[in-house]
Amino acid sequence: MNFDIVIVGSGLVGSAFALALRDSGLRLALVEAALPQPLPDDASWDSRIYAITPGNAAFLESLGVWQQLDHSRIAPVHEMRIWGDDGVARLDFSAYDAGVAELAFIAESRLLQGQMWRAMQRQENLKTICPAQCESIAWSDAGAELRLKDGTSLTAKLIVGADGANSWVRAQAGIEARPKPYRQMGVVANFATELAHGGIARQWFRRDGVLAWLPLPGQRISIVWSTWDEQARALAAMPQGELCAAVAEAGGNALGELHLLTPAAAFPLRLLRLDSLVKPGLALIGDAAHNVHPLAGQGVNLGFKDAQILAQVLLARVPQTSCGDHLLLRRYERARRADILAMQEVTGGLQKLFNNADPLLGAVRNLGLSLTNKQGWIKTRLMQQALR
Repeated sequence: MNFDIVIVGSGLVGSAFALALRDSGLRLALVEAALPQPLPDDASWDSRIYAITPGNAAFLESLGVWQQLDHSRIAPVHEMRIWGDDGVARLDFSAYDAGVAELAFIAESRLLQGQMWRAMQRQENLKTICPAQCESIAWSDAGAELRLKDGTSLTAKLIVGADGANSWVRAQAGIEARPKPYRQMGVVANFATELAHGGIARQWFRRDGVLAWLPLPGQRISIVWSTWDEQARALAAMPQGELCAAVAEAGGNALGELHLLTPAAAFPLRLLRLDSLVKPGLALIGDAAHNVHPLAGQGVNLGFKDAQILAQVLLARVPQTSCGDHLLLRRYERARRADILAMQEVTGGLQKLFNNADPLLGAVRNLGLSLTNKQGWIKTRLMQQALR
């Protein structure tokens, strides 16, 4: 089977990229190993949630996805409050001060994925091949050949790797990945709260990690507690009552008693920087291209920007130019490099700064947080960057 582009991986980023090319006239194939999970017919909540920036919400709307979501299950963030580890230093952000309606939207992974899958099933220039196991990729001057384990052969001018942090496509292309573990894990869970959250996202920089409480619809929150491996495993193994008490206490009991809605789960955190995101006939997007610390909630947002920019580069190409042309793909890489590096430096730097017992550093970081809170122009610049 012959295509212009074959996308490997139908997660949020791979799906968004496919949808962004729906009117391109290009012949697309999307290969995915696992069938999508149907949405449950109960009122349960997905413990995997994302903070979607207004800029990316607009991108998803342009794909015909955002407006089709059940918005009763999406919570807007109107304010963000961040505390240092001295219990006094604080940094506040407000949508009102920024002149926008929301700072972010908190949405479930399965809600986004389900709607994207439905949209792709209606896409005339896209063939979804699922479930399918990849076996090998061979690149040549003519393009690339992807062979599946059932013997199917797919040829294309461009292979797009959207297959996650442990990307098989990246390995097949010989792009060396040297991930740097943070020696931390992210613990996620959802809770019902005694008090209303008011559309406020709360975050505490602690010496043992970073704790974020993100608003869900109603009196519910989703938490991400990024902490050292040993403590993360202990939190994930706690009985329900102990976990609720530990999370409530770590957040200063800001929302009263907590009641667990979804079991806690933990996943390892790491930094991944690649020397190159592209090769002739290859482009990497999303977690296949970069990993960042989750303290800013920007991982999936970086991935959506990858999908958007790569699609724009391909749509703007001269018609005679192959989708796999290396100089063309380098435009995508140059457009994304600075944004990715900046986010990695900021999140990695904050993680190192706050997860440090040095008392002098403690005084400096908390003073910096307080001073930043008093500088309106700095806060404005930070918000402008975060809203994109």
